[in-house]
Formats: sequence, C-alpha cells, structure tokens
Amino acid sequence: MHLAPRFSTVVATVLVAFLLGGCAGLHPADEVSALLPADAVLLGEQHDATEHQQAHARVVRTLASRGQLSALVVEMADAGQTTAGLPPQADEAAVRQALQWNDKAWPWAAYGPAVMAAVRAGVPVLGGNLPRARFGPVMQDTGLDALLPPPALAAQQEAIRLGHCDLLPATQLAPMARIQIARDQSMARTVQAAARPGQVAVLLAGSAHVDRELGVPRHLPPGFQVRAVRLQAGGPVAPSPAFDAVWSTPAVPANDHCAALRQRMGG
Repeated sequence: MHLAPRFSTVVATVLVAFLLGGCAGLHPADEVSALLPADAVLLGEQHDATEHQQAHARVVRTLASRGQLSALVVEMADAGQTTAGLPPQADEAAVRQALQWNDKAWPWAAYGPAVMAAVRAGVPVLGGNLPRARFGPVMQDTGLDALLPPPALAAQQEAIRLGHCDLLPATQLAPMARIQIARDQSMARTVQAAARPGQVAVLLAGSAHVDRELGVPRHLPPGFQVRAVRLQAGGPVAPSPAFDAVWSTPAVPANDHCAALRQRMGG
C-alpha cells in the first residue's frame, strides 16, 4: 500500500518543533496555524495519553477564540447526538445528557475540557461514531469491503487482528474490519456536514481513525481539505504519508492491554 506523501513543509515544521521542544514547547496558536487552511482538522489520539486530551482542548480553544471553529465532532459520542440545542452557559450535566456520554468508556474528566470549551464558545459538539445497534447489520455488509482498495482493506483487517491480540477467529476479521470502516464513514459524514466556509471542523478520535490510508479521510469527497494529525506518546517519530503531522508527547506507562483482553474473552 502506497500513497503519495502529503507531508507539507509547513506541517513538517510543526513536527520538528514538537521533536525539539515537546508538545508544551510550541505555542498553541503556532501549532494550529500550521494546519490551516483546512475544512477539517482530525486529531488522532492514543486514548490513555493525558497529554493528548490536553492538546485537544488547546486546539479547540485556539480555534474558538478566533471564531474559526465550526463544530467539534467526537468519536466518543454516537452520530445524532448533539449539543446544538444547548446555550453556551449549559452545565456539564446537560452537555453529557445531550451527548449521551458514556463515562465508563470515555472518562469525562479527560474529554470534558475540550467539549466544554466548544460549548462555551457557542460551537456545537456532534457525536460522530456509529451507534452500537448498527454493528450487527454492518458486520454482514460485504459492500463495505469495496470502500477500501484491496491493500488498504488487508491492512485494516491486519490492524484488527493485532488490536485484538490475535484472539479473534480468522472468520471474524472481515466483519470486524467492516465495523471500523463504517465507523470511519459515519465520522466522515458528520465532519463533512459540519464544515463551513472560512471555518474548521475538528474531529477527536483514535489515531487509526484519522489515518489517511485507512480511516476517515478515505470517506471525504475530493477537494475537501483535511489535515490528519497523529498524537504520539513516546517512541521515535518520523514523517508518514498516513498523516499530515505527528505531534510527539511524553511516553505513558506501559499497559498490557492484551492481558486484560484475554481475561475478558476468557482466553
């Protein structure tokens, strides 16, 4: 699988600054300006990295303060859920209710600051994820396989295998990959609908969802200007055709998620 590199000089400068100074060493206005112009900025996080959610909030506040934020779209709430009917002074309980927020899956303490920054600015927060009730039909929808080129589809299935610690039966890889594709498609539809001329829609999601080769950008129309940013916790950082920028943050403590998954699956 190969796509032409999209790592622009301006965005590469952002990467170098992060590598030299760390995430906190670059002024939020600079990191955001380097991504523009764009119809949408997709921020791909590692879910257990606190600095990544802090970066979310910085980007949202910066764009909102400039009047440039059209909407905040979040993987952490289902498509159809929105704060659009709430006033800017709405309290957190009302916001969580409007988004049907699942605090067990997505700790509000981590994501609330970015969400509330948008609400306080009078900017709608929109759920983008595929509702779980749709998972069953989606798993059987072989038409979704055609939405990715064969090499990308194979890479998506391999990512599912690795992400589930090689515990899934081989027959489940294609159906599970369809869920991932449908989730990306749902987030792309929400982002596209939220775009406004002269403003930027921001998506908060896991890094795999913002991957240009596999994720949300695949489902956006030609001519739609999108910037995909991977927030990376620790490890070597290098330009990648899958992302327009990679923002480096400190490593997080190692977590053996495979052990936890084996326990849940009875393995």
